[in-house]
Amino acid sequence: MTYKISDADKAKLDALANPKVMQIIEETAAATKPAKVVIFDDSAEDTARVRQLALKNNEEKLLSMDGHTIHYDGYFDQGRDKANTATLLPAGQTLSRGLNVKERDAALEEMWGLLDGIMEGKEMIVRFYSLGPTNSRFSLSVMQITDSYYVVHSEDVLYRPGYEQFKKLEDKDDFFCFRHSAGELENNVTKNIDKRRIYINPADNCVMSVNNQYAGNSLACKKLALRLAINKANKEDWLAEHMFISAFYPLDESRKTYFMGAYPSGCGKTSTAMIEGSTIVGDDIAYIREGAEGEMRAVNIERGIFGIIGDVNAKDDPLIYKAITEPKEIIFSNILTTADGKTYWSGMGKDTEIPEEGFNHSGAWKKGNEDDAGKEIPMSHPNSRFTLRISDLENADENADNPDGVAVDGIFYGGRDSDTNVPVAESLSWEHGVFVGATIESETTATILGAVGQRKSSPMANMDFVIVPLSRYLTNHIKFGNKLKRCPKVFSTNYFLKNEDGQYMNEKTDKRVWALWAEGRVHDDYEAISTPIGLLPKYEDLKVLFDGAFDDRDYTLEEYNEQFSIRIDKYLAKLDRMEELFSSEENMPEEFWTVLKSQRAELKALAEKSGAVVTPATLA
Repeated sequence: MTYKISDADKAKLDALANPKVMQIIEETAAATKPAKVVIFDDSAEDTARVRQLALKNNEEKLLSMDGHTIHYDGYFDQGRDKANTATLLPAGQTLSRGLNVKERDAALEEMWGLLDGIMEGKEMIVRFYSLGPTNSRFSLSVMQITDSYYVVHSEDVLYRPGYEQFKKLEDKDDFFCFRHSAGELENNVTKNIDKRRIYINPADNCVMSVNNQYAGNSLACKKLALRLAINKANKEDWLAEHMFISAFYPLDESRKTYFMGAYPSGCGKTSTAMIEGSTIVGDDIAYIREGAEGEMRAVNIERGIFGIIGDVNAKDDPLIYKAITEPKEIIFSNILTTADGKTYWSGMGKDTEIPEEGFNHSGAWKKGNEDDAGKEIPMSHPNSRFTLRISDLENADENADNPDGVAVDGIFYGGRDSDTNVPVAESLSWEHGVFVGATIESETTATILGAVGQRKSSPMANMDFVIVPLSRYLTNHIKFGNKLKRCPKVFSTNYFLKNEDGQYMNEKTDKRVWALWAEGRVHDDYEAISTPIGLLPKYEDLKVLFDGAFDDRDYTLEEYNEQFSIRIDKYLAKLDRMEELFSSEENMPEEFWTVLKSQRAELKALAEKSGAVVTPATLA
């Protein structure tokens, strides 16, 4: 043993009886040269100690409300770094859509060079987690190595403890391994951002991440693990998806229907999972398997939420707002705080008086401050976040930790689309539903470093994480649904449709009605209007749902026609974009092209008959 470790921590490792764990710790410590290696188990004492050390090391600071802490990432470390995130593959191999690939041997040499001595004077923390409920056929085991107590504190909130599960591993090699270092710190934030690297190595189910703190780059249990899980799932006949899981109820609450939903980051996924009247299982990542009776079953791999806090307010997101403004364990990141420990963020409510100065992701802040590029610094970063446990929400679902998962009967796909897709439509078949998911487009937001407002294709809202051929991934989706005896209905949604004046056509809270209609369609409560793009709701059904869901929302026929008119030119242009994008993908499932060609022909025929913009009444 080449590293310093206490007898108690050595005993924790010995109890795992896992040679691979020992090997990984040995080689990581030998490279990073920490002052000490510390091991944490599942005990309440160790969990409390993690939070205490995050505070002691100034990675987090206490706020005025009991249980609340604040963490700041560096000014240039505020989103997932796609440019410096890569999958490691043998020379000559590539991924779909030009996703970043590095030649494995050279990249590993570079990474180990960056890690050399990077933990000198620090503690190397080893923590174990379960992705999914413990004692479940869905779940995967994870070992996290890091020098950041903020990282493990965040993962303690977001993930289930997994030390005891490691003891029970039948295959001692069957787990994911994550190595991370925040690197050299200056004013408690990562200094060497130019050397930020995040490498995923599917050959050994390992992720290596260095010189970063933002959770999307440093908490490997999240989207970095999703990449490894997708690779594993596509070899083992199950699905790993970027999806929420929630239960929706009709207005009379007479039944319960579980839905999943996939939305690119910043496009309404968490707020959909938290729609008023729903109960939430999870808001981000799901593992999906076939149930004993041929149904689709899913678990949330997380037990917490890492949510965007911008525009969360009492009116639009009452459950989230209530949860994050009450005493409980919550980690805020990159919002404005004042000297008295109070918190402020953009869009928190019209009645909130925003202070003129405080502390935020840029350091000491005053209203009107500009960065080095002359750009005004907002009081909170557009990608600022909150981290809390789902169990602390009033609408946590009773099956959130069910090891058998929940039976799913509906799936939502959506993106940030200002001019094409209607607010909600039901797919015509499972194959059509896969096509809808595959052709998600979304205008980019601040969750990813780079330009904002660009239209990007994001199949299943998962493209950044698909480290298998996209054609294989989509083929497996089609096969998975077709083998089910009870296949979910699939719905497209769009909360961001704008009129010619650039104004949103929907209220933020209208998504509740789209969900109510979809829940009713699962149970055949409503008839629908058949169109080339899918099945659309009838005005009279939506009118009843709006009247029942809101006291002060008069939903008019004019609104309905504006929102649900089919803009044929826009849809045809989208089909052209999709054909161009997917034509370069080898071995695409034939079902994809069948849907695309059929939809194009039907839209052209409809345009010849009824014009470029067709109202639902024309088709009813």
